[in-house]
Amino acid sequence: MEAYLIAFVNSLNILESIAVLLSIAYVILAAKEIIIAWYCAFLSVSIYIYLCIKAQLYAETFLQVFYLIMAVVGWYKWKFKKSENKSEKRIIQLPLKHHFINILLSSIATIITGYLLGKYSQAASPYMDAFTTVFSLYATWMVAQKVLENWLYWIVIDLVSFFLYTSRNLYLTGLLYIIFTLLATYGYFSWKKKFKLQND
Repeated sequence: MEAYLIAFVNSLNILESIAVLLSIAYVILAAKEIIIAWYCAFLSVSIYIYLCIKAQLYAETFLQVFYLIMAVVGWYKWKFKKSENKSEKRIIQLPLKHHFINILLSSIATIITGYLLGKYSQAASPYMDAFTTVFSLYATWMVAQKVLENWLYWIVIDLVSFFLYTSRNLYLTGLLYIIFTLLATYGYFSWKKKFKLQND
């Protein structure tokens, strides 16, 4: 435990700290359905693109670029739907069959991506890197579409990400993903309550 704390303190840097704070702000604001969330997302992932390249997390680098694009798409969808309908975009649920197919396809993509990363790159933890990347792509799309179940995906992704980042000595980011796990749990119950209210 003492060794972990020493490594944690030594790993702190300004860029990572800023990215962490912006990421926390994004999740909190997204859970509250506040559009400024996407500005925070754009800034935080811009920093993480640099950090992931430096840490040799190549699939995560690709993921951060995807997040950057989705920050713009998410902002547009939330703002466009609000101005078009004069109300906020509604929270929706997807059928269980839809999630089963997605998990199956994402698992296959994770295995293939992990294999390719391990064979053709110097990626650290290729299969964990692949898992968080592949599953995060769809989970991010679900956030932009306001799909309730996105938070359940994030709980699992965030826990795996904790182990991934701490394995690369990014301890502050590892702590961030523990916070993300708690915020994703809050986000799920918050959106579930709103989903019930809008359908009563």
